[in-house]
Amino acid sequence: MAFFSVNRRFVAGLALTGFMLAAAGCQSSDNGILNLGIGKKPDPTAPIPPQDPKILASQLQAYCPKVTLRDGTAYFNTYAKGGTAKAKKKKLDPAVQAEADAAAAAAQTGPNGQPVDPDHDPSKIIYQASISDMTRDCTHANGQLSMKIAVAGKVVPGPMFAPGTVTMPIRIAVQHGDEVLYSQLHQYQVQVTDPSAATQFVFTDSNVVVPEPSAKDYQAYAGFDENTPAAPADKSKGKRKKRAPATN
Repeated sequence: MAFFSVNRRFVAGLALTGFMLAAAGCQSSDNGILNLGIGKKPDPTAPIPPQDPKILASQLQAYCPKVTLRDGTAYFNTYAKGGTAKAKKKKLDPAVQAEADAAAAAAQTGPNGQPVDPDHDPSKIIYQASISDMTRDCTHANGQLSMKIAVAGKVVPGPMFAPGTVTMPIRIAVQHGDEVLYSQLHQYQVQVTDPSAATQFVFTDSNVVVPEPSAKDYQAYAGFDENTPAAPADKSKGKRKKRAPATN
């Protein structure tokens, strides 16, 4: 009987020891709650966390600002003398005037079917020029961005057209926010000989040079600019030459 009693105690001790080892093993296991990351090696298959987006130098070297048209600069109309509304407007009976104004408003389209200045008579249009496409090419060197900007369009003769050379004011500009980096007005000439058909043209400004951008935030513009500065008056005109005093 003594042997049996001792054997029972021995078995009970072994069972208690096994339970404690099992409990210790559970507490030391990585169950996702008590994981402090101490002594763990990084998982090579784990995805790399995303970094803050930054513009690389290679991206800036490939950057070429987009060229757009400002509102109201896609068309350019020229009129013959007397084409303004003030020159042709006459006093009429109010009822007749209202009907005439309605008819004039309906007729305010140019040769391209585009609206024209309501203060001008469409029948007095010499020609209408329009820009239909734009493109650009860029190179980066020596801390500068050099651009070649081209526009394509056509010249449509109007009712008062006569074959010859037409001059179109085309402005090319590059801006950084509100800062104008480049602006040049070109008096581009095109020879138009057929008054019954449109004449295609392509204009290129190859001399656009601006500082190298530090971000993709430049904006290039192309379009017609009718606000050309007036030529300075010739002061010699209108002056009479002083006569030399008569000598007897």
